[in-house]
This record gives sequence, C-alpha cells and structure tokens, in this order.
Amino acid sequence: MRDTARRLRPAAPARGYHRRMHWWNDFVDWFLAPATRPVIFYGAVLAAAVIVSGLLAAWIARGALKGLLSRTDRQQKASAIAALVDAATEASVWNSLTPAEQVLSDRAVGQADILVRLLPIKGSGVAANWAGHQLAEMKRASATFGYQLDPAIAEFRDRLIEWQNKPGRARKIFQNDLERWRFESTDGDRSVIQQQDAWVAQQHHEQYATPAATGQTTPDSGPLSVLTTPPTTGEGNDTAPTSRLGQPV
Repeated sequence: MRDTARRLRPAAPARGYHRRMHWWNDFVDWFLAPATRPVIFYGAVLAAAVIVSGLLAAWIARGALKGLLSRTDRQQKASAIAALVDAATEASVWNSLTPAEQVLSDRAVGQADILVRLLPIKGSGVAANWAGHQLAEMKRASATFGYQLDPAIAEFRDRLIEWQNKPGRARKIFQNDLERWRFESTDGDRSVIQQQDAWVAQQHHEQYATPAATGQTTPDSGPLSVLTTPPTTGEGNDTAPTSRLGQPV
C-alpha cells in the first residue's frame, strides 16, 4: 500500500504541466484566429502611438529645457559683463569720486567679480583676474589728468564680449596677459606703485576732508542767523523805563 501511494504522488505535477500547455495552446489558437486580427491590430497601433507620443513629448521637453538653460546662461553672462563695464566706467573717474562713492564702487566690483567667477564659461577665473588687474590700472590712471580712458574702457568691453563668444581663445589671451604682467612687474616697481597709490589716497582723503572741516567752523549765515543776532543797545531801541517818564512834556 505504501509503495503504491509513493508511486502515485508524482502524477500531480504532470497534471499542472498539461494544464499549462493546454492554456498556451488555447492562447496560440486565439492569437492566430482570423477573428482576433482586428483586436491585435488595434492594440499594436495603440501601443505604437503611446510610444511615439512619449518619445515626442520627451524630445519637446528636452528642447524647451535646453533653451531655458541657454537663455538663463546668456542673461547671467550679460549681467556679469555689464557689471564689469559699469565698474570700469566708475574706475575711470575714481579719483573724482567721494569716499562714500568709492566704497559703493568697490562693493559693486566685488559682486561683479563673484558673478564672473560663477559663470559656466571656460576660464571664468582667469577672466576675473584679468578684469581685476585692468580695473586697478584704470583707478591708478584716473589720477593722471589728461589721460583718455574712453579707448581703454572700449577695449575692456570688447575683450569681455569676445571672451563670452569665444571663451577658449580669449582665455589663452588673458592668460598670456597675466603672465606678461607678472614678469614685467618687479619688487621695486611694486613698492613704487604702492607708494604712489598711498600718496594719491592721502591726497584724495585730504581733499574731501578739508571742506568738511571748514564747513563745520564757518558760522551759519542763513535765515536763522537773524534770530541769533544780539540786539543793539542804542537809545532808539531802548524800551526800559527811565527817569524821562517823570519829566514834564
């Protein structure tokens, strides 16, 4: 009895296998039947339409996102270059600015330098270093009367625009200029330039400090000075009672 039961147990997997094969045969028969061809055709067309529409939507979204990023990059580049050109314009008249205006100009230059260094352009750090050197030279030249800075500002602007359009080529030119300036400047020249800058800064400070001091010591001659003028002590203006009141008229 036990041997017979053990021999009959493996018959269950065979039934499941035959059942699955029966289902597969039914599916193949249904798939190959002429009546199911329209259903299969419509399903294939629907699947192809869904796939094509998905690919087209992804392509359109990719193009729109790429255009948005490109437009944002252009705006950032234009704003950074405009800030540097504005800083160059103020640097050309640096010696004629008041101390408060110079502080604001330095802050604007610092913000423009950060904007340039954060730009997604090749060689942005080199361009920022080159622009900083040029701005320092313009500030130093502003103390020289008769020096025309308009050509220097125009060249500064054109070089930055060229760097925006052709960053690889402009980066090499900026790097060559920085290396040339580094080799041309010696320790003696640096000390002389520092002394000149200190002297110009001192003269500028004295120029704007002297009028303020004289303005504080000069008495006010405005309308309020009439109120502070001491009254005259003549007889015609004396209103105090005197002995004349008791005299006969």
